[in-house]
Amino acid sequence: MSKKVLLATEKPFAKVAVDGISKIFEKASYELIRLEKYTDKADLLKAVENADAMIIRSDKADADVIAASKALKIIVRAGAGYDNIDLKAATEKGICAQNTPGQNSNAVAELAIGFMLYMARNRFTEGNGSELKGKKLGIHAYGNVGRLVANIAKGFGMEICAFDPFVDKAIMQAEGVKVFDSIEELYSQCDYISLHIPANDKTKKSINYDLMSKMKKGAALINTARKEVICEEGLKKIMIEREDLKYATDIAPDCHAEIVEKLGNRYHATKKKMGAETSEANINAGLAAANQIVNFFEKGDKTFQVNK
Repeated sequence: MSKKVLLATEKPFAKVAVDGISKIFEKASYELIRLEKYTDKADLLKAVENADAMIIRSDKADADVIAASKALKIIVRAGAGYDNIDLKAATEKGICAQNTPGQNSNAVAELAIGFMLYMARNRFTEGNGSELKGKKLGIHAYGNVGRLVANIAKGFGMEICAFDPFVDKAIMQAEGVKVFDSIEELYSQCDYISLHIPANDKTKKSINYDLMSKMKKGAALINTARKEVICEEGLKKIMIEREDLKYATDIAPDCHAEIVEKLGNRYHATKKKMGAETSEANINAGLAAANQIVNFFEKGDKTFQVNK
């Protein structure tokens, strides 16, 4: 029997990505069901009912969606973050949850560097800004994105520093990175801090007032990771107390309206999450998700499973 794959995207992939996804499943003799631009969760609950596999972007594969499925064996989040999948519910139902790490990495890395330039030049307004050359860049989490940010920043002549207890210190040092043993040390010594940590029980609100208060004078915090890792009350407090600090993000905090006028050129937030908003990333993540589903069913490949 042909596998049924649900492509559930409230915000659809680009046409070229959808065409590529369709060809992958056509070649595997799988049936592709497209649910795009839906506005009612009930539509998703109905569509997932008989699907064997599902691809999502920022769509929520929560406990209700998982419970509504009768045949679902795999969910692939086209992107690196997967906090929009209820991993506990998926595991309890024997569903393999996967992400597509690395497919959006370059897009996010370039955005992080773009934010640094934007803030260094006073958001492109009049008056003296500063240069990135010679500045210390602190990378908080040296994974796929963090490593790419480091490589790009080297071209600007920045000094690269990092903190990541999950990456071998020797590997980072071999790539010309100064490794700090504590997060406090990283924040206190670097001119720019680029956040690349995931949102989980240990990291949520971990970037708090105490940590941010240790930031170097004139430093900028760049967040292209997740909104939840920032303690927003702490952010608001420290940014108002210290008029030298800057914050730029593509995930506007809940207190955006309250702080946007108070902070002026020291603060910038895009209207929506845009780290992966490039044509290249859009295509890469979608095709990777489709290939991973085929490899899962045909070869039992669980390389990118996140609910082990």
